[in-house]
Amino acid sequence: MNQKLRCQAQQIMEYAIGKSLPDRAVAEALEQYDFSGRIYLVAIGKAAWQMANAAVRCLKVPVVDGIVLTKYGHMKGDIPGVRCFEGGHPIVDENGLAGTQAILDMTANLTAQDRVLFLISGGGSALFEKPLVPLSALQELNRQLLAAGASVTEINILRKRLSAVKGGRFAKWCEPAHIDSVILSDVLGDPLDMIASGPAAPDRSTCEDALGIVKKYGLEVLEEVLACLGQETPKQLGHVSNRVIGSVAQLCQAAAEKCRELGYETHILTDRMCCEAREAGRFMASIAGSGLGTGKRAYVAGGECVVHLHGKGLGGRNQELALAAAEGLAGLSGVALFSVGSDGTDGPTDAAGGYVDGDSLAALEARGIHLQDALADNDSYHALEAVGGLLKTGPTGTNVNDFTVVLIDV
Repeated sequence: MNQKLRCQAQQIMEYAIGKSLPDRAVAEALEQYDFSGRIYLVAIGKAAWQMANAAVRCLKVPVVDGIVLTKYGHMKGDIPGVRCFEGGHPIVDENGLAGTQAILDMTANLTAQDRVLFLISGGGSALFEKPLVPLSALQELNRQLLAAGASVTEINILRKRLSAVKGGRFAKWCEPAHIDSVILSDVLGDPLDMIASGPAAPDRSTCEDALGIVKKYGLEVLEEVLACLGQETPKQLGHVSNRVIGSVAQLCQAAAEKCRELGYETHILTDRMCCEAREAGRFMASIAGSGLGTGKRAYVAGGECVVHLHGKGLGGRNQELALAAAEGLAGLSGVALFSVGSDGTDGPTDAAGGYVDGDSLAALEARGIHLQDALADNDSYHALEAVGGLLKTGPTGTNVNDFTVVLIDV
């Protein structure tokens, strides 16, 4: 393993994620609001605790009540005046439902003199949920969508119509109170109706879109699920203001900033990468190969890839991307690639992502691990673990999607 590049990858990862933490952005956003009346705080998603903690510290008046609903292991202590709940992600569970019900109870019977400060981050789709169908049916649908490699947009289009709080329905619940939404985006292009399935945004998707996704992936669904998919969502919400404070574009800019500080001529290829993870890995590796002999260069790409699950191994989209790149980097000295989820969790693992360089393929083979077999079994975690290629951060407090960096130092 190239220890110099491995160390630089760690530095870039930590810097980019650190610059994407929402604390300062939340404070700056709240300065734009003139809060009056009674304020209720609702924070959902993987960055919910971090956002709520920042908001409570900078608000000039205390909240009447507040609730944080985040993923297991993402709370970092008590927040004055705020109750904290944890739930399942990416599959909704009973604890997530309990947290959602607490939010609905808190916001029941609001008046026009009340305001809801709604802090939204990625992961909110699974966490903030009151299903209109049995939980088991919702979980099974999510399982099928994830296994099929459906995009987050497609998953959210279906989730909206099976939920009492998604697709603008939470905003309708809070009427006539005004909602001020402050949003940390993990969706490419920052569409308000797709981030956390748009609980306080007018829904642009249609019933036809939802039924088309069922047909596209050949999903097996109950009749009551189909009935919900045929019910339209709110298209106008006049009592909501939305402000996006962070996105994958900013994450890529931060990564590029650190690369330049380390002496690399840096290029951001895209902040909307959306394809099969292993294909993205192979493509990024090909860029590394074509960049040899052109000086010290870095290439950055951000977005959210997908993984089609065919095997029974352990991994995540960033780990699979990195592992797939190992073959294209094999034998190249002074070249490395790493891919990371900004929230610190990649798939159902304790890793944020993966790192490979020109030595990784040989190291795998020396340990009796065949790269194509590991990919076929979707077992990128154990393959990368065997060669020191896992990148771990723990829960970071932010969630603005993924980024991939190629480093060329030859």
